[in-house]
Amino acid sequence: MDHPPEVPPNAFQMDFAVLPTDIDAQNHANNVRVVDWMNTAAVEHSNQLGFDVPRYQEIGGIFVVRRHEIDYISPSFEGERLRAYTWPVAPIRRCLAQRRHVIVRLADGAVIARGLNHWVFVDTERGRPQTMPPVILETFDPTQWELGA
Repeated sequence: MDHPPEVPPNAFQMDFAVLPTDIDAQNHANNVRVVDWMNTAAVEHSNQLGFDVPRYQEIGGIFVVRRHEIDYISPSFEGERLRAYTWPVAPIRRCLAQRRHVIVRLADGAVIARGLNHWVFVDTERGRPQTMPPVILETFDPTQWELGA
């Protein structure tokens, strides 16, 4: 499968299969599962960058989703192999960040869904928004994932 042109070459990638438990009454993957796949890819990308839950607790803040924007393009079906791409986008401001997602079917490269998540960095004790520390700003600097970067 060719790399989708809308996805930066260094975007995080996570492959998975559509399981029987992912299927809804219309016999395709439920839209809630698509949200979960995007969230799982974001968490795995963060883990890969060295920011798992214990590390976030150590620095006293963690990202939580504020808003999901998802375009469902094509259905996916049980047994299909999919790839989720994800990467940080848009300038990070104080406590706000954004992350893009594209999920494709590996067999033919068809886009299943595109998403944009809005994240808030919150204090792990109080659950209130807080300014991201420099280590977060550097690690998740969106310019690292710009097309052509």
